[in-house]
Amino acid sequence: MFQGFETRSVAGEGAEIFCRIAGDGPPLLLLHGYPQTGAMWAGIAPRLAERFRVVVPDLRGYGQSSAPESKGGEGYAKRVMAADMVRVMDSLGFERFRLAGHDRGGRVAYRLAFDHPGAVERLALLDIIPTLEMWERLDAPGALSSYHWQFLAQPNPMPERLIGADPVFYLDHTLASWTANQSTAPFASEALAEYRRSFSRLDAVHGACEDYRAGATIDRRHDEDDRAAGRRISAPLLALWGSKGTPAKHGDPVAIWRQYADDVSGQAIESGHFLVEEAPEETLKALLGFMG
Repeated sequence: MFQGFETRSVAGEGAEIFCRIAGDGPPLLLLHGYPQTGAMWAGIAPRLAERFRVVVPDLRGYGQSSAPESKGGEGYAKRVMAADMVRVMDSLGFERFRLAGHDRGGRVAYRLAFDHPGAVERLALLDIIPTLEMWERLDAPGALSSYHWQFLAQPNPMPERLIGADPVFYLDHTLASWTANQSTAPFASEALAEYRRSFSRLDAVHGACEDYRAGATIDRRHDEDDRAAGRRISAPLLALWGSKGTPAKHGDPVAIWRQYADDVSGQAIESGHFLVEEAPEETLKALLGFMG
Protein backbone atom coordinates (compact mmCIF):
# COMPACT_ATOMS: atom_id res chain seq x y z
CA MET A 1 0.00 0.00 0.00
CA PHE A 2 0.95 3.65 -0.49
CA GLN A 3 3.81 3.02 -2.87
CA GLY A 4 5.91 6.18 -3.14
CA PHE A 5 4.62 7.65 0.13
CA GLU A 6 7.03 8.58 2.89
CA THR A 7 6.17 7.82 6.51
CA ARG A 8 6.93 9.84 9.58
CA SER A 9 5.72 10.39 13.13
CA VAL A 10 4.71 13.97 13.92
CA ALA A 11 3.92 15.45 17.32
CA GLY A 12 0.30 16.36 17.85
CA GLU A 13 -1.24 17.91 20.96
CA GLY A 14 -0.17 15.20 23.40
CA ALA A 15 -0.04 12.30 20.95
CA GLU A 16 2.41 11.07 18.33
CA ILE A 17 0.67 10.95 14.97
CA PHE A 18 1.81 8.51 12.29
CA CYS A 19 1.51 9.96 8.78
CA ARG A 20 1.91 8.83 5.20
CA ILE A 21 2.79 11.67 2.83
CA ALA A 22 3.24 12.06 -0.95
CA GLY A 23 2.61 14.33 -3.90
CA ASP A 24 3.02 17.95 -4.86
CA GLY A 25 0.52 20.76 -5.05
CA PRO A 26 -1.99 22.15 -2.53
CA PRO A 27 -2.07 20.25 0.78
CA LEU A 28 -4.89 17.77 1.31
CA LEU A 29 -5.47 16.06 4.67
CA LEU A 30 -7.36 12.73 4.64
CA LEU A 31 -8.84 11.45 7.91
CA HIS A 32 -10.07 7.90 8.47
CA GLY A 33 -12.89 6.58 10.62
CA TYR A 34 -13.71 3.76 13.02
CA PRO A 35 -12.62 0.96 13.19
CA GLN A 36 -10.00 1.67 10.54
CA THR A 37 -6.69 3.46 10.00
CA GLY A 38 -5.30 5.71 7.30
CA ALA A 39 -5.06 2.56 5.17
CA MET A 40 -8.70 3.12 4.16
CA TRP A 41 -7.43 5.76 1.71
CA ALA A 42 -4.86 3.46 0.04
CA GLY A 43 -6.99 2.83 -3.04
CA ILE A 44 -7.35 6.50 -4.02
CA ALA A 45 -4.58 8.40 -2.19
CA PRO A 46 -1.93 7.80 -4.88
CA ARG A 47 -4.22 9.31 -7.51
CA LEU A 48 -5.03 12.26 -5.28
CA ALA A 49 -1.27 12.69 -4.82
CA GLU A 50 -0.97 13.36 -8.55
CA ARG A 51 -2.68 16.70 -7.88
CA PHE A 52 -2.18 17.40 -4.16
CA ARG A 53 0.35 17.10 -1.37
CA VAL A 54 -1.52 14.33 0.42
CA VAL A 55 -1.19 13.72 4.17
CA VAL A 56 -2.79 10.54 5.54
CA PRO A 57 -2.53 10.26 9.32
CA ASP A 58 -3.73 7.68 11.78
CA LEU A 59 -5.86 9.47 14.38
CA ARG A 60 -4.78 9.25 18.00
CA GLY A 61 -5.81 5.87 19.38
CA TYR A 62 -5.76 4.23 15.96
CA GLY A 63 -3.22 2.45 13.78
CA GLN A 64 0.40 3.40 14.38
CA SER A 65 -0.35 6.62 16.26
CA SER A 66 -0.10 6.69 20.04
CA ALA A 67 -3.14 6.01 22.20
CA PRO A 68 -2.99 8.27 25.27
CA GLU A 69 -4.75 7.18 28.43
CA SER A 70 -8.03 8.99 28.93
CA LYS A 71 -11.10 9.03 31.13
CA GLY A 72 -14.63 9.86 30.10
CA GLY A 73 -13.58 10.76 26.57
CA GLU A 74 -11.56 13.82 27.61
CA GLY A 75 -8.47 12.86 25.65
CA TYR A 76 -10.48 11.94 22.54
CA ALA A 77 -12.85 14.87 22.20
CA LYS A 78 -12.96 15.90 18.57
CA ARG A 79 -11.67 19.31 19.65
CA VAL A 80 -8.52 17.61 20.96
CA MET A 81 -8.18 15.36 17.91
CA ALA A 82 -8.66 18.35 15.61
CA ALA A 83 -5.90 20.19 17.46
CA ASP A 84 -3.64 17.18 16.74
CA MET A 85 -4.27 17.62 13.03
CA VAL A 86 -3.73 21.40 13.03
CA ARG A 87 -0.40 20.91 14.78
CA VAL A 88 0.63 18.12 12.42
CA MET A 89 -0.15 20.19 9.34
CA ASP A 90 1.59 23.24 10.80
CA SER A 91 4.66 21.09 11.50
CA LEU A 92 4.63 20.03 7.85
CA GLY A 93 4.50 23.69 6.77
CA PHE A 94 0.77 23.98 6.00
CA GLU A 95 -1.29 26.70 7.70
CA ARG A 96 -4.23 26.18 5.32
CA PHE A 97 -5.30 22.97 3.64
CA ARG A 98 -8.11 21.03 2.02
CA LEU A 99 -9.65 18.42 4.28
CA ALA A 100 -11.65 15.22 3.83
CA GLY A 101 -12.85 12.95 6.61
CA HIS A 102 -14.80 9.72 6.77
CA ASP A 103 -16.84 8.55 9.78
CA ARG A 104 -15.02 9.58 13.02
CA GLY A 105 -12.47 11.37 10.87
CA GLY A 106 -15.33 13.39 9.45
CA ARG A 107 -16.28 14.41 12.98
CA VAL A 108 -12.72 15.52 13.64
CA ALA A 109 -12.80 17.37 10.32
CA TYR A 110 -15.95 19.40 10.94
CA ARG A 111 -14.85 20.23 14.49
CA LEU A 112 -11.56 21.45 13.02
CA ALA A 113 -13.52 23.64 10.60
CA PHE A 114 -15.52 25.14 13.50
CA ASP A 115 -12.54 25.67 15.81
CA HIS A 116 -9.90 26.64 13.22
CA PRO A 117 -11.82 28.25 10.35
CA GLY A 118 -8.74 29.92 8.93
CA ALA A 119 -7.07 26.54 8.39
CA VAL A 120 -9.69 24.92 6.15
CA GLU A 121 -10.00 25.83 2.48
CA ARG A 122 -12.48 23.09 1.52
CA LEU A 123 -14.15 20.40 3.58
CA ALA A 124 -15.49 17.02 2.40
CA LEU A 125 -17.42 14.87 4.88
CA LEU A 126 -18.06 11.22 4.06
CA ASP A 127 -21.12 9.39 5.42
CA ILE A 128 -21.83 11.48 8.49
CA ILE A 129 -24.25 14.07 9.78
CA PRO A 130 -23.36 16.15 12.87
CA THR A 131 -22.96 14.25 16.11
CA LEU A 132 -25.74 16.24 17.77
CA GLU A 133 -28.11 15.45 14.90
CA MET A 134 -27.35 11.74 15.20
CA TRP A 135 -28.29 11.71 18.87
CA GLU A 136 -31.41 13.81 18.35
CA ARG A 137 -32.64 11.65 15.47
CA LEU A 138 -31.92 8.29 17.12
CA ASP A 139 -35.07 6.16 17.09
CA ALA A 140 -35.52 2.44 17.79
CA PRO A 141 -34.30 1.22 14.35
CA GLY A 142 -31.39 3.66 14.54
CA ALA A 143 -30.45 2.48 18.01
CA LEU A 144 -30.33 -1.09 16.74
CA SER A 145 -28.29 -0.34 13.61
CA SER A 146 -25.97 2.09 15.43
CA TYR A 147 -25.83 0.16 18.70
CA HIS A 148 -22.07 0.79 18.94
CA TRP A 149 -22.70 4.46 19.75
CA GLN A 150 -24.21 3.37 23.06
CA PHE A 151 -22.09 0.27 23.64
CA LEU A 152 -18.66 1.85 23.14
CA ALA A 153 -19.63 4.84 25.29
CA GLN A 154 -20.25 2.65 28.35
CA PRO A 155 -17.80 3.21 31.24
CA ASN A 156 -14.36 1.64 31.11
CA PRO A 157 -13.58 -1.27 31.32
CA MET A 158 -16.81 -2.98 30.18
CA PRO A 159 -16.62 -2.50 26.38
CA GLU A 160 -12.81 -2.73 26.41
CA ARG A 161 -12.90 -6.13 28.10
CA LEU A 162 -15.68 -7.53 25.93
CA ILE A 163 -14.03 -6.43 22.66
CA GLY A 164 -10.59 -7.43 23.92
CA ALA A 165 -11.75 -11.02 24.34
CA ASP A 166 -11.95 -11.42 20.53
CA PRO A 167 -11.05 -8.12 18.82
CA VAL A 168 -10.64 -9.52 15.29
CA PHE A 169 -14.10 -11.09 15.38
CA TYR A 170 -15.59 -7.79 16.56
CA LEU A 171 -13.68 -5.83 13.92
CA ASP A 172 -14.64 -8.12 11.03
CA HIS A 173 -18.28 -8.22 12.13
CA THR A 174 -18.39 -4.42 12.36
CA LEU A 175 -16.77 -3.85 8.97
CA ALA A 176 -18.97 -6.37 7.16
CA SER A 177 -22.19 -5.19 8.78
CA TRP A 178 -21.74 -1.63 7.51
CA THR A 179 -21.12 -2.53 3.86
CA ALA A 180 -23.87 -2.74 1.27
CA ASN A 181 -23.22 -6.48 0.76
CA GLN A 182 -22.57 -7.43 4.41
CA SER A 183 -19.07 -8.63 3.58
CA THR A 184 -15.40 -7.78 4.14
CA ALA A 185 -14.81 -8.29 0.40
CA PRO A 186 -14.49 -4.54 -0.40
CA PHE A 187 -11.44 -4.21 1.85
CA ALA A 188 -8.01 -4.82 0.33
CA SER A 189 -6.16 -7.64 2.06
CA GLU A 190 -3.29 -5.39 3.20
CA ALA A 191 -5.68 -2.80 4.60
CA LEU A 192 -7.76 -5.43 6.39
CA ALA A 193 -4.60 -6.91 7.89
CA GLU A 194 -3.62 -3.46 9.16
CA TYR A 195 -7.06 -2.91 10.71
CA ARG A 196 -6.80 -6.27 12.47
CA ARG A 197 -3.30 -5.55 13.80
CA SER A 198 -4.33 -2.16 15.08
CA PHE A 199 -7.56 -3.34 16.66
CA SER A 200 -5.78 -6.17 18.45
CA ARG A 201 -3.91 -3.63 20.60
CA LEU A 202 -5.69 -3.13 23.92
CA ASP A 203 -4.66 0.53 24.04
CA ALA A 204 -6.24 1.03 20.62
CA VAL A 205 -9.48 -0.59 21.78
CA HIS A 206 -9.45 1.80 24.75
CA GLY A 207 -8.75 4.76 22.48
CA ALA A 208 -11.69 3.89 20.23
CA CYS A 209 -14.01 3.54 23.22
CA GLU A 210 -12.85 6.92 24.52
CA ASP A 211 -13.55 8.34 21.06
CA TYR A 212 -17.17 7.24 21.40
CA ARG A 213 -17.43 8.31 25.04
CA ALA A 214 -16.48 11.78 23.87
CA GLY A 215 -19.10 11.53 21.12
CA ALA A 216 -21.82 10.81 23.66
CA THR A 217 -20.87 13.72 25.93
CA ILE A 218 -18.23 16.32 25.12
CA ASP A 219 -18.62 16.38 21.34
CA ARG A 220 -22.38 16.62 21.61
CA ARG A 221 -22.06 19.59 24.00
CA HIS A 222 -19.67 21.35 21.62
CA ASP A 223 -22.21 20.96 18.81
CA GLU A 224 -24.93 22.30 21.09
CA ASP A 225 -22.78 25.30 21.98
CA ASP A 226 -22.09 26.08 18.31
CA ARG A 227 -25.75 25.79 17.36
CA ALA A 228 -26.87 27.97 20.27
CA ALA A 229 -24.29 30.63 19.40
CA GLY A 230 -25.19 30.55 15.70
CA ARG A 231 -21.66 29.60 14.65
CA ARG A 232 -21.39 28.16 11.16
CA ILE A 233 -18.75 26.50 9.00
CA SER A 234 -17.56 29.02 6.42
CA ALA A 235 -15.52 26.71 4.18
CA PRO A 236 -17.29 25.15 1.17
CA LEU A 237 -18.58 21.77 2.34
CA LEU A 238 -19.17 18.64 0.28
CA ALA A 239 -21.33 15.94 1.83
CA LEU A 240 -21.00 12.45 0.36
CA TRP A 241 -22.98 9.56 1.74
CA GLY A 242 -23.61 5.92 0.96
CA SER A 243 -27.02 5.18 -0.49
CA LYS A 244 -27.17 2.29 2.01
CA GLY A 245 -25.26 4.04 4.78
CA THR A 246 -26.50 5.54 8.05
CA PRO A 247 -26.99 9.23 7.13
CA ALA A 248 -29.37 8.29 4.34
CA LYS A 249 -31.72 6.92 7.01
CA HIS A 250 -31.96 10.24 8.86
CA GLY A 251 -33.11 12.65 6.15
CA ASP A 252 -31.37 14.68 3.46
CA PRO A 253 -27.71 15.09 4.51
CA VAL A 254 -27.29 18.23 2.39
CA ALA A 255 -30.28 19.87 4.06
CA ILE A 256 -28.98 18.85 7.49
CA TRP A 257 -25.51 20.26 6.85
CA ARG A 258 -27.01 23.52 5.56
CA GLN A 259 -28.14 24.14 9.12
CA TYR A 260 -24.45 24.20 10.13
CA ALA A 261 -22.57 25.54 7.11
CA ASP A 262 -22.93 28.37 4.58
CA ASP A 263 -21.97 26.63 1.33
CA VAL A 264 -23.06 22.99 1.08
CA SER A 265 -23.29 20.61 -1.86
CA GLY A 266 -23.40 16.84 -1.97
CA GLN A 267 -24.52 13.57 -3.44
CA ALA A 268 -25.25 9.97 -2.63
CA ILE A 269 -22.77 7.28 -3.66
CA GLU A 270 -24.02 3.78 -4.46
CA SER A 271 -22.45 1.98 -1.50
CA GLY A 272 -22.74 1.20 2.16
CA HIS A 273 -20.84 3.12 4.81
CA PHE A 274 -17.35 2.66 3.36
CA LEU A 275 -17.54 4.85 0.24
CA VAL A 276 -13.81 4.96 -0.44
CA GLU A 277 -13.46 1.18 -0.48
CA GLU A 278 -16.88 0.16 -1.80
CA ALA A 279 -17.09 2.77 -4.57
CA PRO A 280 -13.57 4.17 -5.09
CA GLU A 281 -13.99 5.55 -8.61
CA GLU A 282 -17.19 7.45 -7.93
CA THR A 283 -15.85 8.76 -4.62
CA LEU A 284 -12.57 9.83 -6.21
CA LYS A 285 -14.40 11.63 -9.01
CA ALA A 286 -16.52 13.54 -6.52
CA LEU A 287 -13.53 14.51 -4.39
CA LEU A 288 -11.44 15.66 -7.36
CA GLY A 289 -14.34 17.70 -8.71
CA PHE A 290 -14.80 19.43 -5.38
CA MET A 291 -11.21 19.90 -4.21
CA GLY A 292 -10.19 21.62 -7.47
